[in-house]
Amino acid sequence: MRQGGLASSSPSAHGRLANGVVGRPAVGWEQRYRRTVIISDTVTTAFVVAAIGNFFGVRDAADWHEKWGILAFGTELLVLGALAANRSWAPAVLGQGAEEFRRLGRSLFTATVVLALGGIALTSRNIKLWIFVAIPAIALITTTARYLLRLWLHKERKEGRCLRPVLAAGSPDTVRDLIARTRKFPHLGWRVDAVCTPDGLGPDGDRLEGVPIVGRLTDVAGHIRRDGYRVVAITPDPHWSPDRLQRLAWNLEGSDAEMVVAPVLMEVAGPRLHIDAVLGIPLLRVSMPAFTGGRRVVKEVVDRVGAAVLLLLFAPLMVVVGALVTLDSRGGPFYCQRRVGKDGHEFTIVKFRTMVAGADRARAELADRNEGAGLLFKLRRDPRVTRVGAVLRRYSIDELPQLLNVLTGSMSLVGPRPPLPEESAAYGPDIRRRLLVKPGLTGLWQISGRSDLSWEETVRLDLRYVEDWSLALDTVILWKTLRAVIHGQGAY
Repeated sequence: MRQGGLASSSPSAHGRLANGVVGRPAVGWEQRYRRTVIISDTVTTAFVVAAIGNFFGVRDAADWHEKWGILAFGTELLVLGALAANRSWAPAVLGQGAEEFRRLGRSLFTATVVLALGGIALTSRNIKLWIFVAIPAIALITTTARYLLRLWLHKERKEGRCLRPVLAAGSPDTVRDLIARTRKFPHLGWRVDAVCTPDGLGPDGDRLEGVPIVGRLTDVAGHIRRDGYRVVAITPDPHWSPDRLQRLAWNLEGSDAEMVVAPVLMEVAGPRLHIDAVLGIPLLRVSMPAFTGGRRVVKEVVDRVGAAVLLLLFAPLMVVVGALVTLDSRGGPFYCQRRVGKDGHEFTIVKFRTMVAGADRARAELADRNEGAGLLFKLRRDPRVTRVGAVLRRYSIDELPQLLNVLTGSMSLVGPRPPLPEESAAYGPDIRRRLLVKPGLTGLWQISGRSDLSWEETVRLDLRYVEDWSLALDTVILWKTLRAVIHGQGAY
C-alpha cells in the first residue's frame, strides 16, 4: 500500500493506454502540485502576516513579546506547523473532495487555539489582532488560492493530464461501472489503464470498454510492482475473500500504490460511515440518517436567515424581472404551482412565469414530444417558453421567488427537487424516501446536469442527499450552484 520509497520501473506493454500513451509514472506531477500548494500556503500566509503587521504593528512596545515582528513570525510558524501536523499537504487529499478543506480548516483552528493560549501565557495585549484579523484573513486567502489551484488541476484532468493510473480488479460488470464513472468524472483524477478479471478475460476478449485486460485477479500484486500503477481499485467479486484481500495488502507493502476497496453496500458515505474494531474484527458501521436534532435546527435557521438576506439582495433584480415578464407576454409576473414537500404535504411553489398564459392546458398536445427522463416532462425547445422566459430558465432566475417558500418553511435552500403531485403519486417505496426531507431551491441534481440527467440518475442523487446529508454537503452544493447557474448546463 502507499508507503512510498519504491521507484516505478519502465512501463510494460500492458502499461500503455489504447492510444499508445504511457500512463505511468504519475509521481512527478503529484510532487510538483504538492510543492505548488506548499509554496502558495507559505506565500499567502507571509503576505497576510506582513500586511497586518505593517498596518497595525506596535513597533514601540516596551516588552519583546508585544513587538509585532515576534507575533507575526510566531503566527506564521504556528499556521505552517499546524498545516504540516494535520497532513494538509498529503498528496492523497490535495485536489480530492472536501477532505482537503477540512484539514485546512482544522489546521487553522489549531493554530488559533495555540495562539490564544500563548497570548494568555504572555499576557499580550495585541494577541486579539492576530486571532480575529490575521487568522481569518489567512483562512480566506489560502482557501481561495487552493480553490483556484484545484480549478487548474481539474482543467488539466479534463484534458487527460494529471491523472492517477489505476489497475481495476474485480468482476467485469463492476469494473465496467468503475471505468464509466472515471470517464464521466475525470476531475476526480482516476484513469483506469488496466484490468484484472477472475479468468483474465472479458466479454469482448482481452479488452473491457477499450481498457486492456492484463491478467487474473491472482496477478494483481505482480502487475502493481512491475508497472507502477498508483491505485489498485478492488471492485466486488466472489474471489475477494477477507483472507485474499489481506494477503494482497501485504504484497503491496513497500510499493507506491494505494489500495482502494469498494464495499458491497448501498450508496452511503460521509459522516454516516464509521470503522470500528470489535473483537479484533474491523467492522464498517452505518449509522441511521439524521432527520431531526441539532444539525437540523441549524439548517432551519440558516435557511430562514439566508432566504431573508438573499431576498433583500435580489429585491431590485426581482422587480426588474417581474416588469420584463409582464411586458414580454400577456399574464402576470408570477406562476404558482402545487408541489409535494416533506412527508408528502403539498404546498404552492412560486416562480417567475417563463411560459405563455395557459401553458398547462397545452401540455397534453406536446406529450408525444416529451424529452424528459422518467416521470419528468421536458422539452429542449418548448414552444410555450417566452423570449424572456428562456433567459430566466438558462440562469435559473425564474426560481428566485422560491426564496419566499424557503422563508415560510415549505422549502429549504438545499434539498431534493420538489415533485409534482402526479409524479409523487407514481413513486415506489424507495423513491418516496426523497420526501423525508424538505425539497430544495438547489441540490445535487442542480450541480450535476439538471435536465440533462436521466431519471435514474436524478433519483439516485436525491436519495444520496437524503442518506448522506450534512451541513458540509449543503455548503459544497451552495458553492457549486453558482458555477452551475453561470454555465447554464442542462437548463431548459
